[in-house]
Amino acid sequence: MLQTSLFEELPVLTPSPAVAPAPQPLTHSARMWLPKRVLFTPDALTEEFGQQMYERITAQGLPVEVLKSNRITGLRGADERETYRNAKNTLALVKAPPSNFRLQPTPPSADWQMNLAEGCPAHCQYCYLAGSLQGPPVVRAYANLPELLRNTAQYEQPGRVTSFEVSCYTDVLGIEHLTGSLEECIRYYGTREGAQLRFVSKYNQVDSLLDLPHNGRTRARLSLNAEQIARRMEGGTASVEARLQALRKLALPRELGGGGYPVGIILAPIMQIPNWREHYLALLDRIAEVMDFPCDLTVEFITHRFTPGSKDVLMEWYPNTSLDFDEAKRAVKRNKFGGTKFVYQPEDMRSMKQFFYEEWQRRFPNAPIQYWT
Repeated sequence: MLQTSLFEELPVLTPSPAVAPAPQPLTHSARMWLPKRVLFTPDALTEEFGQQMYERITAQGLPVEVLKSNRITGLRGADERETYRNAKNTLALVKAPPSNFRLQPTPPSADWQMNLAEGCPAHCQYCYLAGSLQGPPVVRAYANLPELLRNTAQYEQPGRVTSFEVSCYTDVLGIEHLTGSLEECIRYYGTREGAQLRFVSKYNQVDSLLDLPHNGRTRARLSLNAEQIARRMEGGTASVEARLQALRKLALPRELGGGGYPVGIILAPIMQIPNWREHYLALLDRIAEVMDFPCDLTVEFITHRFTPGSKDVLMEWYPNTSLDFDEAKRAVKRNKFGGTKFVYQPEDMRSMKQFFYEEWQRRFPNAPIQYWT
């Protein structure tokens, strides 16, 4: 069970040896995130979509503070943990800066990264945002989203479908009830014959998406992991079973009450916990049971990795984490800019890749593996 500490309402997950499989999988839905502070910058309220966000948020009964300037301040606490707590309880509605209109490639996930927000309401102990976003991890949603979407048209490449990922820096379903941003994106890309929207989530509230006119141009993906990892390291999110049921609902044909979406699974981050094969076999078997009907399904495999900077930040956010940060057990991988990350040793990567490819293809011969990293 989730416990609370000085983080007040923020879930802190207690470490556990995680040797034997959990006797009974959790089935809970994600609790709707209701931030303690909602901030609007003056610029955000000049946008029509910003006004829609304002109405959506006040309808939830949340108090709104309209700032006097476009700067977000007052989030720093006495230490990093208090700063983390303040930021994770704050939603800021802002106008995306000009730099957000210069899209960056994001292989292998998609051709381009298009952010509808930055910052995430979840509390994953391996969080990939740690060290990659500047300042406290406040959730910033963009009030000029329609303009950002129109900008993506110039990045479409004639003669092929160009993909746009909107989940690089946020969990889009985790904030959708407050922003409506994902619905806006799905409607837009439903009109673009040469483009595909891609999003991923650890939340399960998908009912509002089922009747949208996506026209097959949005691939809805759910992030899954072994039960032992999800329950101990993914605070504030839906259970694996609830995510699977959401995936099923998204993929089912509309005549059967679903959304008829192309769907996907991101299995991440894959970790070599004790008895990892048994844990992941149980997950793959459960996926096969739930996705027992013809559908457009893909999978992406992502192994756990961390950078020196992200390790430092995560150890401040989650000092009692059971996550293995032992650099001596890892291989060093450097990018073209000189950055360093710690990944599994080559022999471990080879054995894991062989295991997952064989087990996936045995269960889902018609569901392509998009990549392994």
